[in-house]
Amino acid sequence: MKLTTKGRYAVMAMADLAANSEGRPVSLADIAERQQISLSYLEQLFGKLRKCGIVRSVRGPGGGYRLSRVAEETRIADIVLAVDEPIKATRCRPGSSKGCQSSQGRCLTHDLWEELGNQIHHYLSSVSLADVVARRVLSTGRATSFAADGAERPMAQL
Repeated sequence: MKLTTKGRYAVMAMADLAANSEGRPVSLADIAERQQISLSYLEQLFGKLRKCGIVRSVRGPGGGYRLSRVAEETRIADIVLAVDEPIKATRCRPGSSKGCQSSQGRCLTHDLWEELGNQIHHYLSSVSLADVVARRVLSTGRATSFAADGAERPMAQL
């Protein structure tokens, strides 16, 4: 599965908004400058985020955008889905009974990729915007696997 710039940039911009709002609206121009994202692209993304109720716009001098709810309650999956970024790993259309093969059947590995998409969605749903801003999603960088006895061990020890 490949997450496109829509999803990545939306999460980057929302993390910037959460980190820099301090109770006041943040302008998209400021976010664009700090994150090095095109202002016009951010305007498109924030239009979608606003329609989904994730952000609120504030007009007038000192206007900009605010989070609609606290960062602890804003899930990364909600941000990604709001900008029309499907969280899937199969070639098939979500919700379709037809598969991706020319016979309209599902490929042999369909269930594997579908479950991967489910796991990604589950993970992104478990991470809040506050977690990202506080850097509570850092991995240990260690690859692990399960040994024959069922114990989880670093890959180098297997």
